[in-house]
Amino acid sequence: MDKRDVIVCRCSDLTLADLEALFNTGYKTFEELKRIARIGMGPCQGTTCGPIVRSAIHRRFKEPIERIPLHRARPFNIGIKLGAIKEAADDES
Repeated sequence: MDKRDVIVCRCSDLTLADLEALFNTGYKTFEELKRIARIGMGPCQGTTCGPIVRSAIHRRFKEPIERIPLHRARPFNIGIKLGAIKEAADDES
């Protein structure tokens, strides 16, 4: 099995080889991995990769799976155009 062919996070196109490279540089938690590699920040919000990453952390660091925290899902925000903010401010004046 080539670890470069095993997709861990489809949203961020992260492979098992990529994940292991991050482990080798010292990242150990889902939150750290999320900040450096955007795991769990795509459209699925970690529903697909979350369990896979937890399992990989468990196998790599021999941490009991129940002690590995679930990632924090944060809902998407809707962008607001600056023009809309300006118009709302002008309406209040």
